Amino acid sequence: MITPATNDDRDNVEVTKTDNKKLFKIYSETRDTSVREELISRHMYIAEILSKKYANKGIDYEDIYQVACIGLIYAVDRFDISKGYEFSSFATPTIIGEIKKYFRDKGWAIRVPRRIQELSQKVNIARTTLSQELQRTPTVDELSEYLGSTPEEVLEVMEAGKVYTPQSLDTSFESDGDDKEITLADLIGENDKHFMQIENNDFLSKAIAKLNEVEKKIIQDRYFKKKTQVDIANDLGISQMTVSRMEKKIIGKFKKELEKING
Repeated sequence: MITPATNDDRDNVEVTKTDNKKLFKIYSETRDTSVREELISRHMYIAEILSKKYANKGIDYEDIYQVACIGLIYAVDRFDISKGYEFSSFATPTIIGEIKKYFRDKGWAIRVPRRIQELSQKVNIARTTLSQELQRTPTVDELSEYLGSTPEEVLEVMEAGKVYTPQSLDTSFESDGDDKEITLADLIGENDKHFMQIENNDFLSKAIAKLNEVEKKIIQDRYFKKKTQVDIANDLGISQMTVSRMEKKIIGKFKKELEKING
């Protein structure tokens, strides 16, 4: 069964058959949403082409494409057909501007001052230009002179640039004579020498808290104040042998506590 065409269907057919210039003229006069949607649909290829140029630069392609589409929408809404130039010539810088703005605001792994972001772009352009002119990598002094800035500012930008596209800790590397995969985390990590000390101090604090007052004094005098068993015995009015036996008993308690922790 064939459904009779409605007025909306006929309007849509007319829209799709109309050339771009006429459509832009109609849209400028009527701001018809169906015309707007058709114009956006026809020019999505521009957003796609420009998005691909900025792919693999630290931000997912899909995110770039979405931003490019927003730029395309802005271009359709702002385009003035009476100016006489092609829509693609107007849309391209508008879309690129949105993409660059997104990169500037979102592309940094760590937020840095806007002046650093802007100077970073200038340094990159200057490095490319001077490399072509000098046929070598320009020095910091040459870059600063070219940009009219100080060497310190250029160095600051170079350091900040390292947070733009950081490497993942899961990045793998080949290992010499070993099939085991080595990650960046394996290469840059190191044991904190103070970590074990923190654990030991925590264990001792809890273990000493369980002792009676005489046992606490023996441990504190013996191991923290470095007193001899004889000195401790004299302070407590007991024999050195008694201090020795109590010390061994206390150490035995500590060992049992450790066994509980280690399972």
